Amino acid sequence: MPRLVARAKRLPVPEPLQPLALGPRHLSLLSYLLLDGPMTVNELAARLEVAPTTVSLLLAELSEKGVLERRADETDRRRRIVSITGSARPAIERWLSPGAAAWRGALADLTPAQRLLFVDTLRAYESGVGTT
Repeated sequence: MPRLVARAKRLPVPEPLQPLALGPRHLSLLSYLLLDGPMTVNELAARLEVAPTTVSLLLAELSEKGVLERRADETDRRRRIVSITGSARPAIERWLSPGAAAWRGALADLTPAQRLLFVDTLRAYESGVGTT
């Protein structure tokens, strides 16, 4: 597990994104938006397991840098939908897509039951680390 985390942290940030000082705190947020598509602040907060205000601060920072955009939800104008900007998307894909492809490849030959066991094992590890 430490090798996996260390390797993920060493993924080089693509040159167009380097001046933006993106770091590990941005990695998960950008991964969710890249892999799962646009979502609301509350959806991001739930996935990241942080308060919506924390997500709002990250969004403000990344919006100011031109990485993210917020638009009104077509069905509920009070809600904002967050997405990666078209100009930032290619560099973010180059940065994060290899990790997603590696997971897909590693899990491809597993049965659904085996995948569930793997995910459950990772969750148990995460829970155990949080209590020790």
